[in-house]
Amino acid sequence: MREMIKMVVVLTVLSAVSGGLLAYLRTATAAQIERQELEFVKGPAIRQILEGAANDPVNDRFKIDVDGKPRSFFVGVFDGTPSTVAFEVTGKGFADAIGLMVAVNVETDKLAGVAVTTHKETPGLGARAKEDPSFTAQFKGLPVDKPVQVSKDGGSISALSGATITSRGVCAAATDALSQYRELKPRILEKVKGFKK
Repeated sequence: MREMIKMVVVLTVLSAVSGGLLAYLRTATAAQIERQELEFVKGPAIRQILEGAANDPVNDRFKIDVDGKPRSFFVGVFDGTPSTVAFEVTGKGFADAIGLMVAVNVETDKLAGVAVTTHKETPGLGARAKEDPSFTAQFKGLPVDKPVQVSKDGGSISALSGATITSRGVCAAATDALSQYRELKPRILEKVKGFKK
């Protein structure tokens, strides 16, 4: 019985020390992980859809709490005016979730662009949502008050050949982003004011 109690105590102590160490490492590396993710995962998509901005939109960002969670918004300054914001949403793809960076012009209330950040779609098929600029170019200029749909569903987006589910997932994510934008627009406009160059 004593040996059993000893073993339980040792395992409890080891578990507590291991858990504490892992929690410390997670906290200590959180800022570096966020920086790396911004630079190598989200950064290329942000710079792509906010191309031509006079600032570095990856660095010029703000956060808004949405349902108790902070959400990052990236600001693009064009002609001296912070006119465009980009933020990430997710949609359901064929294989798994699709991360989509969506940029909206706050002056015209139109999509400024979209870019896929993360996915697990089939190479050569659904993966083209990230690789094919002609697919994502179709989103530019769409109004924020209408759902984004593929042409098979009555919309204006031509689906990727052989990847209709992925195309629908990107459209659904864009529609969700536009809905969130409309809901958060007053708060976004208030925050954007601080980025005048």
